[in-house]
Amino acid sequence: MIHSKSKKQIYGKILLSVILTLISVVMVIPFILTIFTSLKPMSEIQSANFTVLPQNWQFGNYAAAMNRGHWPSYFLNSIIVTACTVFFAVLFNTLAGYAFARMNFKWKTPLFFFMLIGIMVPAQVTLIPTFFMMKSFPLAGGNSLFGMGGTGLLDSRAGLIIPYIAGSFGVFLCRQFYLSFPRSLDEAADIDGAGKWLTFFKIYIPLSKPVIATLVITKSVSIWNDYLWPMVLINSDTKKTVQLGLTMFRNESVVQWNYLLAATVLVILPLILVFILFQKYFVGGIIASGLKG
Repeated sequence: MIHSKSKKQIYGKILLSVILTLISVVMVIPFILTIFTSLKPMSEIQSANFTVLPQNWQFGNYAAAMNRGHWPSYFLNSIIVTACTVFFAVLFNTLAGYAFARMNFKWKTPLFFFMLIGIMVPAQVTLIPTFFMMKSFPLAGGNSLFGMGGTGLLDSRAGLIIPYIAGSFGVFLCRQFYLSFPRSLDEAADIDGAGKWLTFFKIYIPLSKPVIATLVITKSVSIWNDYLWPMVLINSDTKKTVQLGLTMFRNESVVQWNYLLAATVLVILPLILVFILFQKYFVGGIIASGLKG
């Protein structure tokens, strides 16, 4: 009976491995095709006879794509915007999540559920109000103290960063994660005379690697790949992000697929690096954040 059960477990693991392998292959195939297509000349891409591997390998597509526009500025803008947004988002989300999970204050539950409305509202709904808020930002872009007379934070990196610093999903994730901590941790900190701030930075933050890694990955992907908000806010070519830079390879009549896909591959690489650096804690953060409601 035990032997039969162990054989079923082995077969189950083999079947699961096969299924996961097939899913992985299906998910990787588009990226592989993107790489191969980026190495083809346009004549091959437009040819009626499709081939996976290029017949004439065009490694120069990458150099040619990067020579269009101001790609050093595009990458620098995206790196600065993403890094600043992620840093402040992690700081504020962990603080808010800690407050909702470990502190008692008036209207705590109603405030938390009110904050969760932000998860349910699409970004497109708040796009125009956010635009006018950035335009009327006090003492910026020639504006007065009352936000009048200038352009505010339009066409600036700060205008790209500020709206995405806070996020309902990040606060929810951190709250759920901190709810899994034993109450004895706070009691021990109180006995030692540590206040709320010291407890948070000395005890909770060092134990928050999983949820911080999760926030870093999800926020980095979201900000780096954002197209709609930069398109609305940015006018200057030197202030564009990488997603806006990709639009130079298409117009009303033609899309330069070889250059577009070559640039796309290069744009994806920083996200792959971020995931490699933080993936060790990523799954643990997702699991731990769902332990308690």
